[in-house]
Amino acid sequence: MKVGIQGIPGSFHHQVALNCFGETCGISGYRTFEEVARSVNEGKDDVGVMAIENSIAGAILPNYELIDRYGLTIIGEYYLPISHNLMAFPGQQMSDIQQVKSHPMALLQCKKFFEAYPLISLMDDVDTASVAKRISDEKVKGIGAIASTKAAEIYGLEILAYDIQTVKDNFTRFILLKKQPEKTSEMPDKASIKVTIRNEKGSLAKLLSLLSDCDMDLSKIQSVPVMDKPWNYAFFLDMQFADYDKYQEALKKVVASGGEVKVFGEYLNKK
Repeated sequence: MKVGIQGIPGSFHHQVALNCFGETCGISGYRTFEEVARSVNEGKDDVGVMAIENSIAGAILPNYELIDRYGLTIIGEYYLPISHNLMAFPGQQMSDIQQVKSHPMALLQCKKFFEAYPLISLMDDVDTASVAKRISDEKVKGIGAIASTKAAEIYGLEILAYDIQTVKDNFTRFILLKKQPEKTSEMPDKASIKVTIRNEKGSLAKLLSLLSDCDMDLSKIQSVPVMDKPWNYAFFLDMQFADYDKYQEALKKVVASGGEVKVFGEYLNKK
């Protein structure tokens, strides 16, 4: 199993890949999410792991567009509790740290912790694990990284403070992507779809009412503009359902009412 991720070993994507596919899976690390999507589309990787939303920061909109553009299928999801930890080159104390680098979102989620350390400056960097690797490779002192405990383990860093994120109940939802749907014996109870509807008064309200009448439980709705039709919008929806037949009925009714439907994936709800 070859798994494409954004980032390097020690990143949260790497952690999800290992949790989902085991320690023996082959990991391909990429700089951007688009490179991950392209690798799966071209068959270089069997599956891709991609963050899609965070319980604090919300949806990662560009990733919805990548799934759509590269024609990928969502085969599953994984919710990872996010634990941010402050780490540094071994042998240092908090008083030795002058600067901390990490991904901007990680810094934001840990801002309150650093209020107690006004002499430490915070600096944005490309991602969490990359900073940890750089500190290890270059034996940098005086600079800390915010990353996972896995990153500290891989790069031999010492953790100075655990779980420094302000909101402790912080989760990121990751989706698992393949080029083609896979057959499974388990009946799906969740689907991710794209619906494009006419730009008419009340059209969104009618869509939501129709889905409600079919007992669809919407866990996510996100609007995006239709590129070639100014002021028209499509909607990315995550729906949960207890009855697969009712879900199929809902899709047929949306199409019958003039909507266009594209199914990104049908899978098991993991939350």
